[in-house]
Amino acid sequence: MSTPDPRDELVEHLPAMRAFAISLTRNGATADDMVQDTLVKAWTNIDKFEVGTNMRAWLFTILRNTFYSSRRKAKREVADVDGVLTDNLAEKPAHDGHMQMNDFRKALDQLNDEQREALLLVGASGFSYEEAADMCGVAIGTMKSRTNRARARLAELMGHDENEKLELTDDATMSVISASNVSSF
Repeated sequence: MSTPDPRDELVEHLPAMRAFAISLTRNGATADDMVQDTLVKAWTNIDKFEVGTNMRAWLFTILRNTFYSSRRKAKREVADVDGVLTDNLAEKPAHDGHMQMNDFRKALDQLNDEQREALLLVGASGFSYEEAADMCGVAIGTMKSRTNRARARLAELMGHDENEKLELTDDATMSVISASNVSSF
């Protein structure tokens, strides 16, 4: 006479396991998931079950432990239904800023001297058009024109839309060009 396979007995306890899971979770879908997890754990660890002992008690112990493990895990998790928190966790790689800064420097070097000077005085150094015009000995309109043409040419050289901002992600680049100046480029 052969020993019965304990796996055959698992199905007999499903209704009782589901009822116990519902009493723990108060949610039918969650209870069904827990019963399924319990069956998977029991099936894969059936060699640890001692034949002749109480299968129901063994399954309920696994179910109970599964429930409390999931509760501990849920305490550490943060609900993020809309993905707002996860979006804020993303970080661009630091090399993006270095590459964009190199592209920026190359494009800036291609501007003529007057445009580069106007852009650096007004855009990067933060001088007003009037102050920059006085420093260069030109009319305010000329400074505005040079700065505007420099910005347009720089955007063209870098392949950017005129209204597109540069995204600088690394600390070194950000220290060279502050956020308030980035929008001027």
